[in-house]
Amino acid sequence: MSTPHHHDHPTDQTAEHPDPNPHAGHANHTDHAAHHPADAATHGQAVPQGHAHSALDEEHQVHDHGKHAGHSTAMFKNRFWVSLVLSLPVVFFSHMVGQLLGYHVPEFPGSAWIAPVLGTVIYLYGGAPFLKGGLTEVRSRQPGMMLLIAMAITVAFVASWITSLGIGDLILDFWWELALLVTIMLLGHWMEMRALGAASSALDALAALLPEEAEKIVDGDTVTVPVGELAVGDTVLVRSGARVPADGTILEGAAEFDESMITGESRAVARTVGERVVAGTVATDNTVRVRIEAVGADTALAGIQRMVADAQESSSRAQALADRAAALLFWFALGAAIITAIVWTVIGQPTDAVTRTVTVLVIACPHALGLAIPLVIAISTERAAKAGLLIKDRMALEQMRTIDVVLFDKTGTLTEGAHAVTGVAAAPGISEAELLAYAAAAEADSEHPVARAIVTAATSHAEAARLGLRGTGFQAATGRGVTATVAGAEVLVGGPNMLRELTLDTPEALAADVRAWTDRGAGVLHVVRDGSVIGAVAVEDKIRPESRAAVAALHARGVKVAMITGDARQVAEAVARDLGIDEVFAEVLPQDKDTKVTELQARGLSVAMVGDGVNDAPALARAEVGIAIGAGTDVAMESAGVVLAGNDPRAVLSMIHLSKASYTKMIQNLVWATGYNVLAVPLAAGVLAPIGFVLSPAVGAILMSVSTIVVALNAQLLRRTDLDPEHLAPLERPRSQAALQPAAVS
Repeated sequence: MSTPHHHDHPTDQTAEHPDPNPHAGHANHTDHAAHHPADAATHGQAVPQGHAHSALDEEHQVHDHGKHAGHSTAMFKNRFWVSLVLSLPVVFFSHMVGQLLGYHVPEFPGSAWIAPVLGTVIYLYGGAPFLKGGLTEVRSRQPGMMLLIAMAITVAFVASWITSLGIGDLILDFWWELALLVTIMLLGHWMEMRALGAASSALDALAALLPEEAEKIVDGDTVTVPVGELAVGDTVLVRSGARVPADGTILEGAAEFDESMITGESRAVARTVGERVVAGTVATDNTVRVRIEAVGADTALAGIQRMVADAQESSSRAQALADRAAALLFWFALGAAIITAIVWTVIGQPTDAVTRTVTVLVIACPHALGLAIPLVIAISTERAAKAGLLIKDRMALEQMRTIDVVLFDKTGTLTEGAHAVTGVAAAPGISEAELLAYAAAAEADSEHPVARAIVTAATSHAEAARLGLRGTGFQAATGRGVTATVAGAEVLVGGPNMLRELTLDTPEALAADVRAWTDRGAGVLHVVRDGSVIGAVAVEDKIRPESRAAVAALHARGVKVAMITGDARQVAEAVARDLGIDEVFAEVLPQDKDTKVTELQARGLSVAMVGDGVNDAPALARAEVGIAIGAGTDVAMESAGVVLAGNDPRAVLSMIHLSKASYTKMIQNLVWATGYNVLAVPLAAGVLAPIGFVLSPAVGAILMSVSTIVVALNAQLLRRTDLDPEHLAPLERPRSQAALQPAAVS
């Protein structure tokens, strides 16, 4: 963030670092925003740009997720409830169930046709999605889950009708298994579709929070207009308690905004002139005027929804593994059925051959396997979105658990990307409060970021604020600094060039502090009163308080931390020492950042890159996992696999925690689902028949249902995963006089 300054420049800093030597080369800046077009990218709001947001009612919400292509959540829900109601009498009038539970099935004229008639309706209506899906897999010559389900319910349907019509001597009354199989499969897919759509639904709900009307300012008057009529460049009035109608920049006023809908953080965030605000956020205490900069498809919410949709459509190694397992299971079940039929026929038991073969095909249905991965991924994506972790690529979620090193960009990621006073040294006879008060009074009429930093430091210092000093006759001298009359004395604030011009030296009492600040690359401003140096202040890019906790927590998990920056090495090394960072890449040109990622990868390390700038985009794309901090630019976000809606670097811990929890659930579900099928199919085929054990169709169907329920419930446990950064990496207690402590002291 290089900015023109109206003081001289004591150190050689690159453009990426907020120039620590303030005010070099310009007079007073009256238009802060004009000189800081990137400032909007340093205040923590999510500004992903994307396609138009479209609120979708559940009844019309259609997903395109492979086997669910063209299917809506409501379709599965409606078919499930109809099938469930029809299944109750089918199960009750099953003689097999009656024998199993020990009750007598009532008989009356027509009672024998209840199960066949209702079972047929269930097969044709409830089973339709699976029959269509199976047909699609046959046509594409890619057998998988849908074909296995279709085969199972079709075999059960045909076998049951043969029994009901009394054809042959077979007793294969599978109506109740057919009814339960279809109903449970519909329930499972409905649950999956709900989870897949939950993140989008949550964002739809957020969009519903947008105001329908806005107070547009026209020729000094406010006119109420529909939000849809707002255009870029319009100015709107946002009153206390009202929602921002569209993304924009504050022109007048300051207020605290509730941004929890975007960042997940409950604490209100202060926004003032020149800072970005996001559509849907709430001004909690004051009224501000906002210039509209993005509407419709270009708003943050539209971009977020698009990213979540992309994540739901993205590929996944784990999902590919489940699909391959389902394909193998199809051939396994088909092969087992053929062998079963042959063996039982050869040994002279054709009736058992048909019974065993049908049972194998029915209980081989891999619905538990079909839910094992999609449910976990869907719930993980939903949980992440609610926690402010926007997963664009599911591969990023899977790979995050294997990361060896996290490479942070410095400016705007580990630091706030804004000037702050980090050190104060007063000459003998002058208190720190007096020094700050004089410096702030002289800088009060300047709107330069460094001047604002000095004024902020004085305002937050209770004693300095109580002095209430005011400056008059403000002037900015190019190459020197600023001057003003304060309490009847001439006060100048500037860097080394000002001292040389005034033929003044740094007092011995200040020399040690000034040398330490200069060594670490901080900007140093001297304060001169009536020709005498009364003190100095250090101005630096302030480290985020969360950065130290993030680095410590990553180390505790065995993950190394590296930092990359275009800043001078002494600046980078100082920040690294303060945060405990393992490795530093300093003075790196923007076009060379991705080569540093390659260097780490060449050592055999898996890299997660965290950045927020345009020059971070190649590195974000090169890393195994690219993470764009929410305060960043559109280019960085498009290059990343994950976008952090807020600007808290501790959210990286949330990603790692979620990745590990998701992986654990995936493995558990895969083991359970595949293990059930691998064991149940041979038992149903009768491999233990020689010792008198045969898995009956009834028990097989029950175990099949239990398997699905176990997988679904296990996936739901992910909702209990705590992703709160404050719990994963608690902030350290504030240091004494933290506001004035150097930000980069080892």
